[in-house]
Amino acid sequence: MNHSGGRLYGIGVGPGDPELLTLKALRLIRSAPVLAYQSATDKESIARKIVSQYLPGDQIEVLYHLPRALEPEKATSVYNKETEAIEVHLAAGRDVVVLCEGDPFFYGSFMYLFTRLSHQYDTEVVPGVSSLMACPVALGIPFTYYNDILTVLPATLPKEVLASKLLSTDAAAIMKIGRHFSKVRDLLHELGLIDRAKYIERATTTQQRILALDEVDPDAVPYFSMIIIPTQQRL
Repeated sequence: MNHSGGRLYGIGVGPGDPELLTLKALRLIRSAPVLAYQSATDKESIARKIVSQYLPGDQIEVLYHLPRALEPEKATSVYNKETEAIEVHLAAGRDVVVLCEGDPFFYGSFMYLFTRLSHQYDTEVVPGVSSLMACPVALGIPFTYYNDILTVLPATLPKEVLASKLLSTDAAAIMKIGRHFSKVRDLLHELGLIDRAKYIERATTTQQRILALDEVDPDAVPYFSMIIIPTQQRL
């Protein structure tokens, strides 16, 4: 089915290292007439910073803001409004590349644009290196072997749900830690997993830090942080 207007691209730009871009992502980022990216209010866009050295300098740039942790009813109206600035360019026939930290479809905010625009405009998603892949490598820890089961858990889940999932898997990644760090750390102590667990923040960037969990300041845990619990297999 052919759609009218410009083409929408969701481009995964990886976890932070500018060299962890795919060749396809680099080509599309350099050639698109319109570049869109989000950032927190009054903060530099992390996604744009990752690719800044590759930009030709003559593109139209669109900044949008998708606040996290909104109630569904409020989120819908906010996301609809923030999508409008991108749709203006698509409706005018201009292709738009949306920069996405990590991978667009792995807990990515691009999904909110995709569900609102892909039915009307041709859309292509380019996968990116996810933090799920980058963090174990940065830690130097093999993550899974053979038939190991890997579970990815948002730290926002209730403590009892996290406990159940952690006890029934071989390896785990805990994401979206932020203000939930203390809850997760205490749970890992209770479950006897604290010695296996590894904490890393801002993986692959120049601000990367690896700390023992008991050394982490719970009030200074960034959104881009992860706790890795590798398999116990040693082959």
